[in-house]
Amino acid sequence: MLAALEPIEAAAAASTPDEGRLSTDDRAALLAIAGGAKLHEHLLTGRLSVTASSGTRIPYPQMQQLERAGLTVRDTSHPVHVGQPVSLTDAGRAALLDARRTPATHAPTSPARPGAPPSTPAKRR
Repeated sequence: MLAALEPIEAAAAASTPDEGRLSTDDRAALLAIAGGAKLHEHLLTGRLSVTASSGTRIPYPQMQQLERAGLTVRDTSHPVHVGQPVSLTDAGRAALLDARRTPATHAPTSPARPGAPPSTPAKRR
């Protein structure tokens, strides 16, 4: 099983931007696409947009970037005006899982405002 996964992990590491690290926007787009998404073309304007099943809209240039990186693929057997299903490739799933394994940095806590109650309850004696 490890031998089967090694080429997928190697492809994910080679195809993800910034030495295998995904930006926050790319990670959010991949998560939205993982739940199901379709590429639509507006009939009057001809503009393309990707809409996830959650209602999230992904900018088409970002979709193209993910597609060029080999992280997503669309089903071209469906016409665009009807909606082409967009899904993650094996490399996209591996990159998303790898992004979830990296330790997240925590936002620094802001100092308390003057006159604000303490964030933790005071000890009672």
